[in-house]
Amino acid sequence: MSEEKSLNFIEEIIAKDLAEGKHASILTRFPPEPNGYLHIGHAKSICLNFGLANTFGGATNLRFDDTNPVTEDTEYVESIKADVRWLGFDWVKECYASDYFDQLYAFAIQLIEKGLAYVDDSSPEEIAAQKGTPTVPGIGNAYRERTVAENLELFKAMKDGKFEDGAKVLRAKIDLSSPNMHMRDPLLYRIKRAHHHRTGDAWCIYPMYDFAHGQSDAIENITHSICTLEFIPHRPLYDWGIEQLGLFPSKQYEFARLNMTYTVMSKRKLLQLVNEGHVASWDDPRMPTISGMRRRGYTPESIRDFCDRIGIAKRENIIDFSLLEFCVREHLNKIAQRRMVVTDPIKLVITNYDKGSEIVYSENNPEDPNGGVREVPFSNELWIQKDDFMEEPTKKYFRLGPGLMVRLKSAYIIKCNSFEKDAAGNITTVYATYFPESKSGSDTSGIHVKGTLHWVSAAHAVPVVLNEYDRLFNVEDVANAEGDFKEYINANSLSTITHAWAEPALTKDPKEARFQFLRKGYFYQDHASTSQQLVFNRTVTLKDTWAKEQKK
Repeated sequence: MSEEKSLNFIEEIIAKDLAEGKHASILTRFPPEPNGYLHIGHAKSICLNFGLANTFGGATNLRFDDTNPVTEDTEYVESIKADVRWLGFDWVKECYASDYFDQLYAFAIQLIEKGLAYVDDSSPEEIAAQKGTPTVPGIGNAYRERTVAENLELFKAMKDGKFEDGAKVLRAKIDLSSPNMHMRDPLLYRIKRAHHHRTGDAWCIYPMYDFAHGQSDAIENITHSICTLEFIPHRPLYDWGIEQLGLFPSKQYEFARLNMTYTVMSKRKLLQLVNEGHVASWDDPRMPTISGMRRRGYTPESIRDFCDRIGIAKRENIIDFSLLEFCVREHLNKIAQRRMVVTDPIKLVITNYDKGSEIVYSENNPEDPNGGVREVPFSNELWIQKDDFMEEPTKKYFRLGPGLMVRLKSAYIIKCNSFEKDAAGNITTVYATYFPESKSGSDTSGIHVKGTLHWVSAAHAVPVVLNEYDRLFNVEDVANAEGDFKEYINANSLSTITHAWAEPALTKDPKEARFQFLRKGYFYQDHASTSQQLVFNRTVTLKDTWAKEQKK
């Protein structure tokens, strides 16, 4: 553990617990419900729980909170495991709340036998009314006075499927006048006939989250159960269950969840986006899901860096999405291979070049001293960007125009002599001469130019498709915006460039490589890409242009 970095408040608690001998080592857990794909908010929790274990020489369990069979699926289980591993973490034990269904049922029996739980026939509306309000105590009903024997018999009948869904529930018998509404006889079990992805049809009653959570932590001997702030009111019930059942004294601690600008973190809302076709899938690169970010080209290192930078706090706040992009950009600048891609091409003909073609060498990454160089074919006909040529150059225009000179990246200095237009007045071809002695790396021309253009050889160029992504929403605080959140979807969050040309190195580069397309941004090959059709997703721009655009 580094002494240079100050401890956050959870680290201080753990350090104190270990120093006082409360635990020989720590065991944390990451407990997602498998009802959707993980998002960047979960990444913060993953980095926290696994990071605490790494810092203090402990371990972490991966436990699936699979107590709601209606919304859960094995697909989500597998995606969660893949996401955690991709982020760079591994668990000491893979657990499921469903592993403990028999044990949780036995715990419920114990509470009934102690007179601390009862079967209630009331409807959800009646239970809500009987609980009172934060300022008005709740009132008991006749079912609360059932005998232990009657409750045992009814609870077994619930388990045996003798009642319809919603006909009865098992409630804890605690305190209907508690100032904490969660302690006013909370539900422990409900009847739900639904096929479970692991236990099949073996059960028709399922424990509520608040009951399964604390008991599962205790069963696994979790020392520090890290939750988000909304679980603070649930903590007394967590402690109550463990105390009444005499279990391992797991303790719950809370931190502020991650909220980010220009996105949503609700699985329900993310599912809406997918089901209603606003995005293509859970791993759509515009989604804040870990799988979406992976497909877009984000790196696990940059996400871990982001989680480390935002830190762990006790108060809710909203983090600017640009900070995440900054972390991604910082890492990609160090590792991305540089390649040349022309997205809006016009032809450049070098009239005095008579070699046919040759190979020039261009560095893969100027930030990496061991990055090496690659071969780039050069010929007398090249593709350049349309906006790199101006018919009537303005003052301080350092790209190409009549009479102007520029360097072609890693190749030669050229001078524009003339150009052609089509019938509509669009420039189609630019003609130039080159200076043979000006080749990069061995330039003896003595010519100095201020502009450098990227290019690709027309005879060797490879067609590519580029997906350029922007914010999915066009308001900063989507969660608190008025009306339906879908009204704020950014109609320009995806633009696809189908007429682009790339240097041929991209056909040989590994599919998992990260790229900086010169002057374009950072890109990553999409998993739908094929050898016949290369498709790249823009991971992030070279600079933070979004904030500037919003201020205009």
